[in-house]
Amino acid sequence: MSKLIEDYALLGDGETAALVGKDGSIDWLCWPRFDDDACFAALLGTTDHGHWSLSPAGDVTRQSRRYQEDTLIMETDLQTADGEVRVIDFMPVRKTFSSLVRIVTGLRGTVKMRSTLRLRFDYGALPPWSVADSDDMIAKVGPNLIVLRAPLRLNVTSDATGADFDVSEGQRIAFVLSYARSDEGPPEPIDAEAALASTQHFWRDWIGRFDNSKTDWPFQVRRSLITLKALIHRRSGGLVAAPTTSLPEAPGGEMNWDYRYCWLRDASFTLTALLNAGYHEEAEGWRNWLLRAIAGSPDNMRIMYRVDGARHLPEWTVDTLPGYRFAKPVRIGNAASTQHQLDVYGEVLDCLDLARRGGVPSSDQEFAIEARLVEHLEAVWQTVGSGVWESRAEPRHYTYSKVMVWVAFDRFVSRHSTSNLVSREMLDRITALRQTVHDEIYQEAWNEVE
Repeated sequence: MSKLIEDYALLGDGETAALVGKDGSIDWLCWPRFDDDACFAALLGTTDHGHWSLSPAGDVTRQSRRYQEDTLIMETDLQTADGEVRVIDFMPVRKTFSSLVRIVTGLRGTVKMRSTLRLRFDYGALPPWSVADSDDMIAKVGPNLIVLRAPLRLNVTSDATGADFDVSEGQRIAFVLSYARSDEGPPEPIDAEAALASTQHFWRDWIGRFDNSKTDWPFQVRRSLITLKALIHRRSGGLVAAPTTSLPEAPGGEMNWDYRYCWLRDASFTLTALLNAGYHEEAEGWRNWLLRAIAGSPDNMRIMYRVDGARHLPEWTVDTLPGYRFAKPVRIGNAASTQHQLDVYGEVLDCLDLARRGGVPSSDQEFAIEARLVEHLEAVWQTVGSGVWESRAEPRHYTYSKVMVWVAFDRFVSRHSTSNLVSREMLDRITALRQTVHDEIYQEAWNEVE
């Protein structure tokens, strides 16, 4: 059975993410991108569906873990009857290719360790062709190539790649798992210790820009900001709602959705947090991603997109995976991407307004998209939709949706009341419509309690 969700910690490199359990097993990883196929899917099944365990071969008598201060680098201390080791897990913020680095450090005594790497692409279904090449393991399947490098003998079989070794006090042994396209050949080796130092510097430099005086809870806010940063796709600026799919909303239930995509609503809320924390570069990156995703058809705007701005997210189920703690189905893609949700227009326009007030420079495309969004909303604001909770039942009117329609009109009017970018006729029309929406909410969006 799958581990508890709270037993997992997040690792990331700005383009994808992995989940590592308290026991030292990495049970979820999609390569090369957040929304690509998983090569470790034990989170939604068993170890047969892909994982990488690195832990003592014998019984663990005590375990503790923590992130290194102000980083996304996880340290796990594992104690046995013979000694104690520390496993340092991280993903270097990539420059060319993606890697998972695991450094085993001996803290006390001599501990017998075991590494078991079981790659399964296509969400646990496809084992790659794996071969030993000198001291490395090279695995290929379709467009994917994986290399495992370690300073010890690797036992490569068709099922898994294993290694048994001893770690003594003061000794450090590094495993590096790297991804590349199969038509490009194996990626160059990386220095694990140098990568650790550069990863520490990256995270501490980034979060070091946060002013602790902005909050009464600096530790919690800093940790939350690091998590948000880890969910931003570095190349595109898109922000995924989560790095996982099909974790159930209720134990054993069927409300298991794929959240590895960019919801305009969620990202707008996150942009607010980033701007309030002083991270204007990330905010501008998301704004630019949004403009590219909407492109020249604001009236065809989706509620969510892939991390690169692509708009097709067909939903299908992975019948070979039993699901997290047997919660089925396991879904890939999200059919809600085609739903009509009026509130999204308000969130997008409010977000763009906030970005401008926060110092993010405007553009001609931004204004054109705002105007066309408002014109489209003017025509459809009275239509029914699926609502903020993405109901798959019959569309209907929702109070929240209508309030956000009002927000859309209000932000547009507020911005252009003193500008000459729109005609007086349009401004008067939208101002009157804003009041109409306001009045309808007050008249219709409540129930009298007896």
